[in-house]
Amino acid sequence: MRTEHHRLTSCTPGTTRELQSLHFGPLEQGRKAVIQASLHADEPPGMLVAYHLRRELAALEAEHRLRGEIVLLPMANPLGLSQRLLGRGLGRFDLGSGENFNRRYQDLSAATYAKLSAEIDAGHRPTVASVRAALRQSCKELPADSELASLRKILLLQSIDADLVLDLHCDSEAVMHLYTANPLWPQVEPLARLLGAEVSLLATESGGEPFDESCSMVWSHLNRRWQEHSGTPGPWPDACVAVTVELRGETDISHELAERDAAAILAYLAQRGFIEARLPELPPLLREPTPLEGSIPVISPRGGVLVHRQLLGQWVQRGQCIAEVIDPLSGEAIDLCSPVDGLLYAREHSRVVHAGMSIAKVAGSQAVRSGQLLSA
Repeated sequence: MRTEHHRLTSCTPGTTRELQSLHFGPLEQGRKAVIQASLHADEPPGMLVAYHLRRELAALEAEHRLRGEIVLLPMANPLGLSQRLLGRGLGRFDLGSGENFNRRYQDLSAATYAKLSAEIDAGHRPTVASVRAALRQSCKELPADSELASLRKILLLQSIDADLVLDLHCDSEAVMHLYTANPLWPQVEPLARLLGAEVSLLATESGGEPFDESCSMVWSHLNRRWQEHSGTPGPWPDACVAVTVELRGETDISHELAERDAAAILAYLAQRGFIEARLPELPPLLREPTPLEGSIPVISPRGGVLVHRQLLGQWVQRGQCIAEVIDPLSGEAIDLCSPVDGLLYAREHSRVVHAGMSIAKVAGSQAVRSGQLLSA
């Protein structure tokens, strides 16, 4: 195992933070997988999974069973982890800017295509390796004039040239679910089976420039630029499979769960050829994927005490009551009903809510939303 230390930009005298990456396996085979945990620093299940992955990957490396480089970022956001307010950790948003740590990752397709233009204009088709080299250079040229900008740059530089990227998150309370791009689903389906994902949410682009899409969708953007330039379809495959894995809810923390999830990820790495191992028989897919455009948040129109009425993972019908909000002053109670037929896959952990707050998410099968599909 090789450890690298990446220093964030220091914005005040006497303070520095660094990101640590752990590198396993041989570099010369040219294949790379990146697994990062807790980009939202107040989502801890990924860090415990990374703890178990670290031990297993070290053992596999000692046995010479790794068939490519595997990069593990066991705690991907030192900036967010340091943020506390009134005794509570706040790791989803940067307190300085108000920005979500998992948004606004740069689309490098324009800068990268410009770097490849001389080769393209000469009648050549740059290889995937050439494109990855140009992507790395484009990433190195990004500004890093704040801690947040430097964090984004470092994370993107670790992953922009990878074959596989797994971004480990969790929801407030939730069943196991994941997000990925529509064209990547055939390659992601084994992971959904191995993890026992109850919901798989697919989108062409979800909006907001999340980390995973900046790694994977740059290839389709490059192909689009090629087609605009030449009038012919772009020559490159979807060379990076990127997935956001939601490891249930914030309090779903146990060694038993983390060991099971780590084993599933290792089995997927074996299935992708990164580990020399007997391939496991894939378990059944628990549920067919649904469009992210069909995932509907349930919004409370008023504040009060939240009482959930349905269990996570339960199939609910449109108009079915899934929660109540109680006003203790007026004595009134309002029902919050599912807007669609679908699976209740996530809900709010706090039992005191405010007007306008999302208290649950239901995954329906029909695409009914557009625009910005991710929550704030």
